[in-house]
Amino acid sequence: MFESEAFDAHESVTFFNDAASGLRAIVAIHSTALGPAMGGCRAWTYADSQAALTDALRLSRGMSFKNAIAGLPLGGGKAVILRRPGEAVTDAQFEAFGDVVQRLGGRYVTAEDVGVSVANMASVARRTSYVSGLPPIHDSRNAGGDPSPHTARGTFLGIRAAVRARLGRSGLAGVTVAVQGLGHVGRHLCEYLHRAGAELVVADLDPASVEHVCAQWRATAVHVDDILFQNVDVVAPCALGAVLDEASIGRLEANVVAGAANNQLRSDADGQRLFDAGVLYAPDYVINAGGIIACGLDYLGGNTAGAIAARVANIETTLEHLFETSRATRRPPHVLADAMARELLSAGGTESARRAA
Repeated sequence: MFESEAFDAHESVTFFNDAASGLRAIVAIHSTALGPAMGGCRAWTYADSQAALTDALRLSRGMSFKNAIAGLPLGGGKAVILRRPGEAVTDAQFEAFGDVVQRLGGRYVTAEDVGVSVANMASVARRTSYVSGLPPIHDSRNAGGDPSPHTARGTFLGIRAAVRARLGRSGLAGVTVAVQGLGHVGRHLCEYLHRAGAELVVADLDPASVEHVCAQWRATAVHVDDILFQNVDVVAPCALGAVLDEASIGRLEANVVAGAANNQLRSDADGQRLFDAGVLYAPDYVINAGGIIACGLDYLGGNTAGAIAARVANIETTLEHLFETSRATRRPPHVLADAMARELLSAGGTESARRAA
């Protein structure tokens, strides 16, 4: 683990095996400098345990950066459940995962991510209180539940900022956007884009999802292998990560890459490649922070719909600042965002040490 390229001075990485339920899971805590490490739980079928570890390490670091830039008093962590091929994660396994979270004593707070639903989080909550993204309480104090609409909203606002910065257009009417992945976030994003007048090109492994989006929002469907390379203004990766590398970047025709997927860059060098190619990249952990903002406020309190909306709206302002600074300094946006996040984490760690002393 310590030699892994994805290891970034993580505070702890724990492997769990529950023989009774069959649960196999990894929880990676990158940083608690700003507060308890919060990040979703992903259930996925990995090629092997090393691939699962790499995913947990990369995602947890991204959560530290995401929470820091979003201004949340939370650190970064992530959990992955290693799903066996052809098998769903059972309710008993989610309850066992709740036991895992509870044993960590509040250092890690979980929520839903890819392959995990609000109902699954309710199962987790039977065994731990260190959980967010639960079904909402229908009063003014709680706007919880599925965070994906908030992720989609922030991504939409980020696309709007990127289009202004790179294309000089004040709105999205007539802007062409290729959306890769039509899960919960991708579908919501398509709706926002359609209502703003954008023209959509979409792809997903699920034909039913493609059919639904095409019927609802007049999208054009293409094969999943071709979606990133369409002649469009914006490419919005909203599936899994590591889709931007030397080979794929060389085939891009879009001027903007701005989507909701985590870890879109296979490596930091790929962010430089995008910059050198004149493609404006919205750092994923900045643009997709809407979901963790909702979950974070749900856990911390004060999560009214208005409070969440106001925080999510800040994503557009933050990206505007990054894009302006990038243009002025001729440095890639992802480099600037990384530096900003690390500075915030360092300041938080110094303050925590001062209080402890």
